[in-house]
Amino acid sequence: MTRDERAQQLWSILVLAAARRQVLTYDIVARACGVPAPALGDFLRPIQQHCSENHLPPLTSIIVSKQTGLPGDGFIAAASVPLAQVQTFAWEWSEVDAPSAEQLADAYSRAPERRATAGDLRNARA
Repeated sequence: MTRDERAQQLWSILVLAAARRQVLTYDIVARACGVPAPALGDFLRPIQQHCSENHLPPLTSIIVSKQTGLPGDGFIAAASVPLAQVQTFAWEWSEVDAPSAEQLADAYSRAPERRATAGDLRNARA
């Protein structure tokens, strides 16, 4: 399965969880789709980018660490995770067409590599 096909699979899992107002842990999702938890970020990045580019709530906000209750460092779609989750839960995902593997691949090509650090932000202002 390609990265983009796996991202499509994760889209479906996340949309179903959002419709049920469920927050999922990386471990639960990893077991459900047979991917090691540390590898999930690479599959979530195109979903995050697709949502951002299409003015959708950050669907990836509802997958979190069991230890912190927050998305991982790769989550850059919103400053407030609780607000992002509320917006994600309130969205009518059944009215959104699932992206194709090609659309997710295209989104991945434009996705940032990592979260900006405080130092990056300071340097950008200088």
